[in-house]
Amino acid sequence: MATTVSTPVSTHEKLLRSREASTQLAQLSTIQKNAMLLVMAKAIEAGENSILEANRADLESSGLAGPMRDRLLLNAERIAEIARGLREVANLPDPVYERLAEWERPNGLRIRKVRVPLGVVGIIYESRPNVTVDTVALALKTSNAIVLRGGKEAAHSNQRLVEILTSVVGVPEGAIQLLDSSTRDSVQELIKARGLVDVIIPRGGPELITYVTENSAVPVIETGAGNCHIFVDESADFDMADRIVINAKTQRPSVCNAAEKLLVHERIASDYVPRIVKKLLDCGVEVRGDEATCRLAAGLNVIPVVPQDWGEEYLRLCIAIRVLLDVKEAIAHINRHSTKHSEAIVTRDEQNARSDGAEFGFGAEMGISTQKLHCRGPFALAELTSTKYEVIGTGQIRS
Repeated sequence: MATTVSTPVSTHEKLLRSREASTQLAQLSTIQKNAMLLVMAKAIEAGENSILEANRADLESSGLAGPMRDRLLLNAERIAEIARGLREVANLPDPVYERLAEWERPNGLRIRKVRVPLGVVGIIYESRPNVTVDTVALALKTSNAIVLRGGKEAAHSNQRLVEILTSVVGVPEGAIQLLDSSTRDSVQELIKARGLVDVIIPRGGPELITYVTENSAVPVIETGAGNCHIFVDESADFDMADRIVINAKTQRPSVCNAAEKLLVHERIASDYVPRIVKKLLDCGVEVRGDEATCRLAAGLNVIPVVPQDWGEEYLRLCIAIRVLLDVKEAIAHINRHSTKHSEAIVTRDEQNARSDGAEFGFGAEMGISTQKLHCRGPFALAELTSTKYEVIGTGQIRS
């Protein structure tokens, strides 16, 4: 009996299939898309054992440790979170074909501006398999096909997740494509696929983002690295500041919105710096500090900073502390070293507090856009659309 050997599908062929699928996705109703996402959530829950088995294979071969291993790790709780994320996206309003504006011209022509899908979205990311499902949910909700190029460390996990997602009835063939992560060739092909792919979203460290933005022939939406700051102002409530700093640093240090730098107002530094340093050390955080911090926390294990510290994204239990003269100096420091991701101030002064910071209720997100075109901030459903103009007339012609 002859054995049939399947031929691997090339990156180019996968991109062609994604392009074809994008036209089918654009015709799906909100009800159809939501139903698809809800079935996906159930399928992820039902496939828990096989997902965990695939993830164990990744963990065993990855060689990762500490927070980077934590990024890769899946467990029952995280799989439940992934399924919950699918349901949250299903329950969000559908932005596709939302009417943004409408007006009538003197000759009777009616013009509408409406949201439409981008088409084919390519995402390049590292070893976080939950990103696979989150981005698929957002893409399908907005009627976009998605091409995934995950990190090689998560190859087994991503493959199993995509198998489950694409098995759901109603998902057009080619709507979800997973590229080979064993070679960089797939990245190169993806970022050069102008005409097949409409936008590239790189999620990862500065090196990945820089490489993609400098080499892509396809438009790129940057989701920057997260060198995030907390400034404790002179009017701050110390107990509140403690809770925020400890949580922002230790809750999950491997994510891009974890706090990496702590700035403290000079007027409270003598009281607050030794207090927070001790609490951070008790939580297992490596603390680095400027000259003032080292002096104020004398006797505690504070490592003197080097200039490179201020721009580094640690992604682990490490934080650098600097004492600054006032809020203006803090802003100047942040503007110089920030990756424009997430910054926070703890203060009772409303004027000093003119900053943002919240969980926005967008469900999953593609990332945090650190650029200004075509979007900025949490990159979720509305940002995965473009716009078009519909002109409705009764045979009008130019005069």
